Amino acid sequence: MRKLPALLPVLLFASLAQSQTGEEMYNVYCTQCHGTAGDGRGVNAAVMDVLPRSHIDPEEMGARQDKDLHKVIREGGKSINKSVLMPAWGHNLTDEQIDKIVRHLRVLCCGATP
Repeated sequence: MRKLPALLPVLLFASLAQSQTGEEMYNVYCTQCHGTAGDGRGVNAAVMDVLPRSHIDPEEMGARQDKDLHKVIREGGKSINKSVLMPAWGHNLTDEQIDKIVRHLRVLCCGATP
């Protein structure tokens, strides 16, 4: 019974993480490189040899399937033969959370409804 109070904060944090929107998670995990506007010009971009992908280009993003976006977020850039600087977030995010980020990417590039 003593373990229950110690477990409560962990469960609460997990619940809060699940309730975050795609935009909120994008702001936490993606904006450092891809920028707050999604234009590929985040604070880290200035020191990168290759600019991160712009998420606001409808033509470029329209050529990407959701499953490919999910894969690159989950497994990193190397998984789709892109930059090794794109980290794999699969150990930090669930598939459901990644799907929310993918939906947010569609809002950024194409004006889709979240």
